[in-house]
Amino acid sequence: MIIEQNQKFKAVYTNLTDKVTEQAFFNKFLELYPEDWKQLKITFSKFNRSKQFGKTIPLPKPEQTLRKEIRIWLKKNQ
Repeated sequence: MIIEQNQKFKAVYTNLTDKVTEQAFFNKFLELYPEDWKQLKITFSKFNRSKQFGKTIPLPKPEQTLRKEIRIWLKKNQ
């Protein structure tokens, strides 16, 4: 979960100079907000370590989660 996601996505969108694609947006987000990206990865790894053996709870990888959020935001705002 990204705190103030909508505002951060707007900032990323305004900083993009090339054609707006999901990949370009993803790369620019990583460049502008490395701490948020780091926090997503930490949360994912904590969750994976806390699972009990034999019980799987599907949690998408941080890359998949962020790309999905970007895709949804771009559809709403383009």
